Amino acid sequence: RCHRRLRYFRRDTSMGSGVHDERYRLLIERLREARDRQKITQAELASKLGRSQQFVSKYESRERRLDIVECLDIASALNMLLTDLLNFPTKS
Repeated sequence: RCHRRLRYFRRDTSMGSGVHDERYRLLIERLREARDRQKITQAELASKLGRSQQFVSKYESRERRLDIVECLDIASALNMLLTDLLNFPTKS
């Protein structure tokens, strides 16, 4: 089951790379929506993470790419599991 989810992450040369990759855009969108749903400001989330508000602003605007550890920390600060954020639709 996990293997099926991970196949979505295999490199597809037709997709962009880095912050332009559609999968990355979806991940950041889900993080922002989760923060908004919980009515947490960027500054409040940044405080929970021990980071600056600019850190949150830059990753939400995709000016900065998150690494996996940062994704885990943000998901935890939002009381979410990273797996909830990574459940992308299966490509046909």
